[in-house]
Amino acid sequence: MRLVVARCQVDYAGRLTAHLPMATRVLMIKADGSVLVHSDGGSYKPLNWMSPPCTLREGTTDDGALEWTVTSKTDDTLRILIEEVVHDSSHDLGVDPGLRKDGVEKHLQELLAEHPATLAEGLTLVRREFPTAIGPVDLMCRDAAGSSVAVEIKRRGEIDGVEQLTRYLELLNRDPLLTANGAVRGILAAQEIKPQARVLATDRGIACAVVDYDALRGIDDSEHRLF
Repeated sequence: MRLVVARCQVDYAGRLTAHLPMATRVLMIKADGSVLVHSDGGSYKPLNWMSPPCTLREGTTDDGALEWTVTSKTDDTLRILIEEVVHDSSHDLGVDPGLRKDGVEKHLQELLAEHPATLAEGLTLVRREFPTAIGPVDLMCRDAAGSSVAVEIKRRGEIDGVEQLTRYLELLNRDPLLTANGAVRGILAAQEIKPQARVLATDRGIACAVVDYDALRGIDDSEHRLF
């Protein structure tokens, strides 16, 4: 991971345009290829970013100023004009062991793995913790038509969950084995889904499923098992 603290101006051009005037910010270039622009307040989320895969080209403007141009696979661009570099360092973080889910979220994943059809009719489980280069997908399933469906499970569905599933889908849809019967679809499953997350998910073609944890536990009630 490369961390650069710099006084910079950022302009994004793609499905929409966005401008960040000159100010001191943190520029993060991650090993997965993503580029993120952070400020020192307001939120833990980046002010702007480019998801992988993308390319970063470093150059200079006609007047000698340092300029980064980040281009996505869809030709969206993030232009970062750097006036002053305060700090520039690179760090090898190694292999991350992944997020350890709390008891409820972990149990929710187990229950949905046993009963995937509660998320969508005809859905069957292929594998739990399906591996990708940026972490495991909670559930990889297959729908009635044979298409792959990636399921991300949260206790509370928020925008960061949509972003996480979006990154997974970008990688999964590059695998010809998974896309043999069409593009890999995504489902965000949670006990509660915030309105903003639902709007973003809908915009990105991701389905939302509100899960009744108590009802799922009732399906799996050990008191009603024969064995």
